[in-house]
Amino acid sequence: MFRITSERSEAGLTIKLEGRLVGPWVSEFQHYWTSNRVAEDSDTILVDLRDMISVDERGKALLRQIYQHGGTLIASGCLTKAIVEEVTIQTRHNLI
Repeated sequence: MFRITSERSEAGLTIKLEGRLVGPWVSEFQHYWTSNRVAEDSDTILVDLRDMISVDERGKALLRQIYQHGGTLIASGCLTKAIVEEVTIQTRHNLI
């Protein structure tokens, strides 16, 4: 199961992900991200990962790409905090 919802506010766009970012859902989210990033007129895009239960390597690569393009990843709990840490640390190492 995978679910994407979004909410626009004065602060920008928040995209909430729920479930498993794996397999075909990665492509689905990539398409959603690309179309919303282009349509968003604010610089702020938040990706809420607090309700994720698993993310495969392709999903992490997409989150890394989102982070590199200025997206903010929101996490809570051990799993999502570990995913965000892995994604952001690898991105910083690639920039050095």
